[in-house]
Amino acid sequence: MTPDIKLNGTSVASMGWLRETVSFPVPQSQSNTIVVPGRNSPIRYTEALGRVSYQPRSFSLTFSMLGTRKRYDQMVAGMTNRYAGQLIKVSTSEEPELYAIGTLEISSEYDPLLGKGQLVISCEDADSYRYHNEETIVNLTGSGTLIIENDFMPVVPVITISTETALSWTIGSDSFRKSLSAGTWTLPEFELQAGRNTVTIQGSGTTTFRFREGRL
Repeated sequence: MTPDIKLNGTSVASMGWLRETVSFPVPQSQSNTIVVPGRNSPIRYTEALGRVSYQPRSFSLTFSMLGTRKRYDQMVAGMTNRYAGQLIKVSTSEEPELYAIGTLEISSEYDPLLGKGQLVISCEDADSYRYHNEETIVNLTGSGTLIIENDFMPVVPVITISTETALSWTIGSDSFRKSLSAGTWTLPEFELQAGRNTVTIQGSGTTTFRFREGRL
């Protein structure tokens, strides 16, 4: 399989570009420390809000082509007019089920002696997490206990219920219970953590949880 990149679902290889290098470093954590005189360790605020937050993701993608300068200019113009400065979903052929999203910048260079052109797509403001292409949908009809599997990124699902229903769940040492009428709801306190999440449902209708998973 030819290594490829997709931009908003469109293959870069199909536009005539050969992928050379991909740099997708892991985003750094948002950290802040205060050095207090007389203490042997600093005060760390990395988890001040109860969890680690991350800096925007940066990445760089390098492509090349062989051909005339005229052909190269046409190819660069096609990429620049379509993607430069735009908020774009980017996925790799190695992990096609995930995408990163950020504002793309484009730079180009052509070597007339070699007849080789290069195109670099870079981003400095991408979301920290990469997202699953498909939303996850989990549902249960009637009463029972539902186990919801989630990837690494915490996420609040959209809950749709067909009849009045009571939900009970636990996060850490905190227990919650909510009675909801029929409709669509978003409960900030109902946040799915990484791994298995258990919710108890009491009702006669169908309860549906819809969310998009993500990972670093």
